[in-house]
Amino acid sequence: MSYSWLPALLAEIAEVAGLDAALALAAARGGTRVRIPAQADDDHWLVRCVGRKAADAICIHFRQGSNRPRGVYVEVPLGRAANARRVMAQALARGASAAEAARAAGMTERSAYRMRRRGRLYTEDRQPRLFD
Repeated sequence: MSYSWLPALLAEIAEVAGLDAALALAAARGGTRVRIPAQADDDHWLVRCVGRKAADAICIHFRQGSNRPRGVYVEVPLGRAANARRVMAQALARGASAAEAARAAGMTERSAYRMRRRGRLYTEDRQPRLFD
């Protein structure tokens, strides 16, 4: 599944731990620098934020290729704009007008026209549409 509508770090997290985990992380810690440990304890903020299974997947992913056994620091993007684009794209894909999609996403009507023109429409499973 492609998460190209997300900022790079959130897309990477969505690939290894799921979209819900990436969005939860952005909502909880977006705009800040956080430490992703090599392994998170049960009371660690990451486990509380995304759950044990997703936290383990994130820790393992960032531990690979790192020579730091204590974990790594990452800048978590806000992700609000990416989520708004997703909402707008889904509304447009369902056949909403540009004005309706803009209101649903909290964006401008002009953005909806631009998105429609560029063909960035996604179905419910967030895959690009091949044929309209």
